[in-house]
Amino acid sequence: MSVRQCCQLVGSLPALQFLSKAISCRAFDKLAALSDKNMKRYCLALDLKDDPELIAEYEAHHRNVWPENIAGIKASGIQDMQIFRSGNRLFMIMETSDDFSFAEKAALDAANEKVQEWETLMSKYQQPLPWAKPGEKWMLMEQIFKL
Repeated sequence: MSVRQCCQLVGSLPALQFLSKAISCRAFDKLAALSDKNMKRYCLALDLKDDPELIAEYEAHHRNVWPENIAGIKASGIQDMQIFRSGNRLFMIMETSDDFSFAEKAALDAANEKVQEWETLMSKYQQPLPWAKPGEKWMLMEQIFKL
């Protein structure tokens, strides 16, 4: 439920509850507005090898991502990450802190043995997009529309 929906619902509560809920909703609105300004969103794409067994294994690994990798993702400033699949194409959405840097993330990853082990394992399943340069994996997507 969004903050605005919360505020719309409070009208059905008794007067005292309404007042406290309305104040809370206004506070959440302000916090949400502030947090949106301090976040960045990135969308990236990558292909999997077009093999149903490999795709199933890849998805199984992502249902059980190693805790060290989750910690590394969060330590780099990534606050939310989601991966979607259509066929063998992957689409990742990352929401990050405003000061997130891909270069800093790469440096942290290079220094983390578990992340390197994970990346080696994932390379069994992944393949670059047809237009990727040598060595490129996840490719940053360009936003072409926003509502």
